[in-house]
Amino acid sequence: MYKILEKESLNPTVSKIVVHCPAVAQKAEPGQFIILRVDDEGERIPLTIADFDRVKGTVTVIYQIVGATTHKLDRLCAGEFIRDFVGPLGRPSELEGLKKVAVVGGGVGCAIALPTAKKLHALGAEVHSIIGFRNKDLVILEKDFRAVSNVFKLMTDDGSAGSKGLVTAALEDLVKSGNVYDEVIAIGPLVMMKFVCKLTEKYGIKTVVSMNPIMIDGTGMCGGCRLTVGGEMKFACVDGPDFDGHKVDFDEAIQRGRIYAEFEKRAYEKECNLIKGAR
Repeated sequence: MYKILEKESLNPTVSKIVVHCPAVAQKAEPGQFIILRVDDEGERIPLTIADFDRVKGTVTVIYQIVGATTHKLDRLCAGEFIRDFVGPLGRPSELEGLKKVAVVGGGVGCAIALPTAKKLHALGAEVHSIIGFRNKDLVILEKDFRAVSNVFKLMTDDGSAGSKGLVTAALEDLVKSGNVYDEVIAIGPLVMMKFVCKLTEKYGIKTVVSMNPIMIDGTGMCGGCRLTVGGEMKFACVDGPDFDGHKVDFDEAIQRGRIYAEFEKRAYEKECNLIKGAR
């Protein structure tokens, strides 16, 4: 059992928890993830490590409440326990040697992009961060990104915070103004990453994306997280989650991500009805 030490609501649909798990904290690196089960009857879900403290033995995860399991997880409070918390899994992001990088985050993907930006900043790289949301009510981690970024751009679809427009527009403006990046790192919704990659391919800029498909065991055995990268089958859990964005078949990934949409909807509705019935 793993104790939740802190819990914070970042916006109406996104929460942050800090979990006491010294074994994971000792080995965690940016880009890696954990798999948790809320209770004995729970399903396994992957969540990216948003932060870690090796001294305190804590791991921070940020999650969006989108399905039955994240809904159940969000019902827990500080002082309560998670049944399983396994990791770190996946390959750490390869950040050594990069001198100037654009980090692009979208929505809850910003929770994954932040530790990458922090590590690059700590390594002495020049970090240009662009984060995007639908509106001001959904903005998260703005102060954290500002603290580790040489250049910071906040974008919202409706212009209610930062500048109005998409992250791709902000990135293209930075490129056109003369910025030459060793690499662009894009993390967020599949559609966002797809169009960031289309843009960077036009300018010949290496681009890395973090893929988070359906996953069960996190060891490459179930095959649920398979992707097509450069015409070859890869498993996000053991070969990734970071991949060359110009080689990822995003259309296939988007299609596979919709396979269980109806099942997830029914499971979410069932969980909500159970909560209502308990009141």
